[in-house]
Amino acid sequence: MRSDTASSTAEARTMLEAASEELNAADRVLMFEEHRRAPLGSHLASAQIHVNAARLLWIRSFSVSPQEISPYVAGLKAVVSDHLSAGDARRKSVEGLENIASGEDLVRLTEAVEAAQSAAVRERVRAASFVRIVYCVAGCLLVLAVTVAVLTSIWPQAVPMCFNPERSIDGVGASSRPAAEPPVPYRVVCATGSDDAPSSGDLDDNFAAVTSWGDYVVIEVVGLVAAGVAAAMALRKIRGTSTPYPIPVASALLKLPAGALTAVLGLLLMRGNFVPGLSSLDSSAQIIAWAVVFGYSQELLTKFVDRRGQMVLDAVRGPTSPPPAGTGPGTTPPASDSPGP
Repeated sequence: MRSDTASSTAEARTMLEAASEELNAADRVLMFEEHRRAPLGSHLASAQIHVNAARLLWIRSFSVSPQEISPYVAGLKAVVSDHLSAGDARRKSVEGLENIASGEDLVRLTEAVEAAQSAAVRERVRAASFVRIVYCVAGCLLVLAVTVAVLTSIWPQAVPMCFNPERSIDGVGASSRPAAEPPVPYRVVCATGSDDAPSSGDLDDNFAAVTSWGDYVVIEVVGLVAAGVAAAMALRKIRGTSTPYPIPVASALLKLPAGALTAVLGLLLMRGNFVPGLSSLDSSAQIIAWAVVFGYSQELLTKFVDRRGQMVLDAVRGPTSPPPAGTGPGTTPPASDSPGP
């Protein structure tokens, strides 16, 4: 009997030593003086895994005398309630525990804490993955916007950003009218220039004579500025976060190249008579004004990313987090966890 007790004590001591090693490993991950990498959310997730392992080893070290862990039950139950839904069977199995009286109670507590810690790690991994995805999409959109600007600068006549509104002679005196009417009854208006009296009977030739390498560049810059204003306006909806995952920043950066591209695409749709009555803008100022509108309108698309980002951010639970909806007493838990981004 004494041999069994000594063996159990040695096993507990081994577990405590292993727990200490896990804590040291977490400390090394977070001590950025020892490595040159910038602090990232992945460092916190890695350190959290080590801390979780240390906590489980510490709990299991009480297998010889499970009653001694009773003073820590309230804190461990708080960890469980933070990350497991009210309908989870493992959470229910420990809700009534006030004191650990047997090894069976310790096993139930250990399983519940392990499940809660796994859920916490998944929450953080999901948040980090969402940030990476948004950054990648924003980078791809930026490359696409730059590519469009470069290609249209090299070949400005390929898809000219120009319109052909009808000429108006109202208010012009007879003495100021030309002796002969121009060969075409329209004007050519581009983003950076216009021609009130085109000389060719071919619309493409008239567009080519007026279009400039800077048409798309100006429109994209205007759309980007409008998207920047939209991103600044969206800051009023952002709640602060104590997590190391810059989801709001990633969402704001996504708006910038999206605004540049929506400005171009919106004007191309207008040029293609996609919007009846708005197919022929009358001046360069109108083209710029509509670029502002379309650049700001990217908010209609990126708001879904903002909403999803806030959901992912809210899912990163902690001791100071408010209780999530549907996890309080008397509520029905969801059928399954929402899929990751």
